[in-house]
Amino acid sequence: MILMRKLGLRSDQRRAMLRNMTTSLLREERIETTLTRAKEVQRITDKMISLGKRGDLHAKKQALSYLFDEDVVKKLFDEVAPRYQDRAGGYTRILKTGYRRGDSAPTALIELL
Repeated sequence: MILMRKLGLRSDQRRAMLRNMTTSLLREERIETTLTRAKEVQRITDKMISLGKRGDLHAKKQALSYLFDEDVVKKLFDEVAPRYQDRAGGYTRILKTGYRRGDSAPTALIELL
């Protein structure tokens, strides 16, 4: 069983937020968010890159069912995944950047390696 952090959201809101953040990370290759959200997005993004490395039609359809933008899926399979072909895992990096001013939540920068 995979344990997932609740992040203070209902399940449908949490799923939509994580899908959006994963899509943005793959498009921009770097986003800034809270530390706990970055850790969740890291798990999903690594799975998406693994799908991209597989490269078959079924993997592409699985990625299309999760990510919102077809252009991002094309980028994932054509540009991002070939970069990591010889890498066994660990495609993203989380860098702690301090604390958010409003509520002192720890912030982090998550980026593709």
